[in-house]
Amino acid sequence: MEYVTAVPHPRSEAPGSARAGRLSLALALLSGAAGAAVALLATRQRWSEGTAAVAGGSFPLTAKGSDVTGVPAALAIVGLAALVAVFAVRRAGRVLVAALLALSGAGTVAAALLGASDGSALDEQAARVSGDTAATVQSLTHTAWPYAAAVGGALILLAGLLALRYGRIWPGMSGRYERNGAPRPRRAARPADPDRPEEIWKALDRGEDPTGA
Repeated sequence: MEYVTAVPHPRSEAPGSARAGRLSLALALLSGAAGAAVALLATRQRWSEGTAAVAGGSFPLTAKGSDVTGVPAALAIVGLAALVAVFAVRRAGRVLVAALLALSGAGTVAAALLGASDGSALDEQAARVSGDTAATVQSLTHTAWPYAAAVGGALILLAGLLALRYGRIWPGMSGRYERNGAPRPRRAARPADPDRPEEIWKALDRGEDPTGA
């Protein structure tokens, strides 16, 4: 007895593919936009604090994320631009932009984690406040905001990975193409009205036969 393996008809797989495309697209847009927003917000918050020894006591110091490093904010903006650009390109271009999106997220994560233990920004403030170039910050502590920026970078990275995996079935911005990628047929030019000379001249300027023949 022979067993015949049933092969699903290509059309039966289309709904599942379309559903996966819609879900991945929605998730990529949500995670990419949210990740960029979180990363940008986190870089504006206080990342570290400490004190500097000055005459008569100690002087409190604080450093925002943008004081520690400007890399996470810059890469978040690049990632947001790449997220939009994914829909403006096709084929190989979409793959390259999706890779840029993923790299922006990975770079944001790395820069944020490195900045979580960086005290150089407060050392510079301590030297400036005390007037001693060799002075360093004392009682250095860090907040959780660098890790929030890293979470934002991880969301951008997720959007990039989704674009790399499913971007080929996502729609593009152009309205000149149908869903199957074929260009839409152009509408036939309407013959110029012989009673309106301006239409005849416009047709001639466009290189068309004003008689419609």
